[in-house]
Amino acid sequence: MVSKQECDWSLPVSDEAMRKARSGEWSVRLTPKKAVPADWFPALHGLDILCLASGGGQQAPILAAAGANVTSLDISEEQLAKDATVARDHGLSLDIQRGEMTDLCAFESESFDLVFNPASNLFIPDVTPLWQESFRVLKQGGCLCSGSMNPSFFLFDHDDAIQSGILKVQFPLPYSDLGSLTTNQEAAMRQHRNTIEFGHTLEDLIGGQIKCGFQLTGFYEDYWDDAATLLNLYSPTSFATRAEKPRT
Repeated sequence: MVSKQECDWSLPVSDEAMRKARSGEWSVRLTPKKAVPADWFPALHGLDILCLASGGGQQAPILAAAGANVTSLDISEEQLAKDATVARDHGLSLDIQRGEMTDLCAFESESFDLVFNPASNLFIPDVTPLWQESFRVLKQGGCLCSGSMNPSFFLFDHDDAIQSGILKVQFPLPYSDLGSLTTNQEAAMRQHRNTIEFGHTLEDLIGGQIKCGFQLTGFYEDYWDDAATLLNLYSPTSFATRAEKPRT
């Protein structure tokens, strides 16, 4: 549903962006606005990358055009179809697979140099399997680049805040749409986005990666569109982490 509605994460990249990527001028996002720092990536040519829950015709085609061997795994057929269309239109080889971000059993251990996971873990109730599976499929020395929503985002009813002009804490963390919304709110949510969202704690989002064996080597915060939430006036609404799997 979200993909069909063409949200920002579901708009395929332009032909110009693909042309630039082929010539070495490219950028991708883990969070709504900021580009991932270039020094978070090794040289892309020949790199084995898993774009995880990252469909939509954006990151996977760009990284493939820049020279990487890219596998795109997403639960959404619509998002994967957009990856396939961009790849086909630009003559790219892209391995496209449908599946859950928490279940990477289709891949052998130490299969990838990099796992690229934009802010999508808000769609799963438990992030631990995501970190565990990412760690397993990464080669030694490989890295996980992941985006997450700031847990504080889920403290508020943002529609109510936009209407009233007041941010009022309403929900505890960790958050779940299930059990937190009224019947009318849940019906409206399903009508507009057809997804269930979960807000995790920093202990799970950051500490969970460390607990799985990752070493954090990069971090930045980001905002959303100013009209999306009043929280932008006071706090970043998302963040990104770079975490390496140590060499033994």
